Amino acid sequence: MIDDQWEPPAVLLAVDLVILTMRESRLHVLLVERGIEPYMGAHALPGGFLQHSGESLVAAAHRELAEEADLDVEALQLEQLGVYDDPGRDPRGRVVSVAFLAIAPRLPEPTAGTDAADAGWQPTDRVLSGELDLAFDHRRIVTDGVERARVKLEHSALATAFCGQTFTITDLQSVYEAVWGIPLDPRNFYRKIQKTDGFIIPAGSARKAATGRPARLFRAGPREVLYPPMIRPVDASNGKEPEQ
Repeated sequence: MIDDQWEPPAVLLAVDLVILTMRESRLHVLLVERGIEPYMGAHALPGGFLQHSGESLVAAAHRELAEEADLDVEALQLEQLGVYDDPGRDPRGRVVSVAFLAIAPRLPEPTAGTDAADAGWQPTDRVLSGELDLAFDHRRIVTDGVERARVKLEHSALATAFCGQTFTITDLQSVYEAVWGIPLDPRNFYRKIQKTDGFIIPAGSARKAATGRPARLFRAGPREVLYPPMIRPVDASNGKEPEQ
């Protein structure tokens, strides 16, 4: 039975965006500097409230990304990352946020707009370590986004997109190290690559090296889903990959 005095709770719906790319061999996340309260002057993920009841979550995400960072949203493939609904996550009231994730290579410098005073790429390790403080619960959202990216590198050929048209094994390893956040043993990495048929294929040429033999070049193979997957080291607490 419905109480005649019942009123729907005042809940606002928002979107937040975790946009990841590689810059200078480090994984970076797109952040804006808030130009309004709350948390004016603090770093935060781009995002905002739905404008009206007829706007979809994806449309709102595209709009906010275009408005706050002036990025070409059509070039990004957004996927839903998670729902964040802690009652105290926003001092303005009850705000539920749906976060979206996009991972893409060679993204341009953003341009701040609307309520963002500035926008730019920041290394994810600065966020994960707490060195760079974020507004709201955005550090948790970035952490979830980076973990999703790490899993994607285990099970898909995404890493090759961050290399050139042709690349060396060392180039590919540097992508895994940047996203996973740990150094990898070259011998173990090469063994894992060899076990995954169709992941990369020889490009028929070599890159000259300053010393030693020229490095063999490869290009992305036809396989998009990796089997067996490129599983991360189980224990990376010491910052190094255990030898196998």
